[in-house]
Amino acid sequence: MSKIKITQVKSRIGATKIQKRNLDSLGLRKMNRTVEHESSKIIMGMVDKVSHLVKVEEVK
Repeated sequence: MSKIKITQVKSRIGATKIQKRNLDSLGLRKMNRTVEHESSKIIMGMVDKVSHLVKVEEVK
Protein backbone atom coordinates (compact mmCIF):
# COMPACT_ATOMS: atom_id res chain seq x y z
CA MET A 1 0.00 0.00 0.00
CA SER A 2 1.04 3.57 -0.53
CA LYS A 3 1.50 6.13 2.19
CA ILE A 4 -0.26 9.49 2.29
CA LYS A 5 0.56 12.72 4.12
CA ILE A 6 -2.42 14.49 5.64
CA THR A 7 -2.10 18.13 6.76
CA GLN A 8 -4.81 20.09 8.56
CA VAL A 9 -5.12 23.44 6.77
CA LYS A 10 -8.38 24.80 8.22
CA SER A 11 -9.62 25.16 11.77
CA ARG A 12 -11.92 22.62 13.40
CA ILE A 13 -14.05 25.44 14.84
CA GLY A 14 -17.54 25.03 13.44
CA ALA A 15 -16.99 21.41 12.39
CA THR A 16 -19.51 18.79 13.41
CA LYS A 17 -18.85 16.22 16.14
CA ILE A 18 -18.19 13.48 13.62
CA GLN A 19 -15.70 15.64 11.71
CA LYS A 20 -13.86 16.49 14.94
CA ARG A 21 -13.77 12.80 15.87
CA ASN A 22 -12.34 11.94 12.45
CA LEU A 23 -9.63 14.60 12.82
CA ASP A 24 -8.73 13.18 16.25
CA SER A 25 -8.65 9.64 14.86
CA LEU A 26 -6.31 10.75 12.10
CA GLY A 27 -4.02 12.35 14.72
CA LEU A 28 -4.72 15.95 13.72
CA ARG A 29 -5.34 18.07 16.79
CA LYS A 30 -3.86 21.43 15.73
CA MET A 31 -3.56 23.53 12.59
CA ASN A 32 -0.69 22.85 10.18
CA ARG A 33 0.10 19.46 11.72
CA THR A 34 1.06 16.68 9.32
CA VAL A 35 0.67 12.94 9.82
CA GLU A 36 1.49 9.94 7.62
CA HIS A 37 -0.83 6.95 7.24
CA GLU A 38 -1.10 3.92 5.01
CA SER A 39 -3.69 4.48 2.32
CA SER A 40 -6.57 2.16 3.25
CA LYS A 41 -10.32 2.32 2.77
CA ILE A 42 -10.84 3.30 6.41
CA ILE A 43 -8.33 6.16 6.33
CA MET A 44 -9.58 7.40 2.96
CA GLY A 45 -13.16 7.38 4.29
CA MET A 46 -12.15 9.54 7.24
CA VAL A 47 -10.23 11.89 4.94
CA ASP A 48 -13.27 12.14 2.66
CA LYS A 49 -15.43 13.33 5.57
CA VAL A 50 -13.00 16.15 6.42
CA SER A 51 -11.67 16.87 2.93
CA HIS A 52 -12.54 20.57 3.25
CA LEU A 53 -10.27 20.84 6.33
CA VAL A 54 -7.22 18.88 5.17
CA LYS A 55 -4.71 18.62 2.32
CA VAL A 56 -3.65 15.15 1.16
CA GLU A 57 -0.40 14.26 -0.63
CA GLU A 58 1.01 10.91 -1.73
CA VAL A 59 4.42 9.96 -0.35
CA LYS A 60 6.73 8.31 -2.85
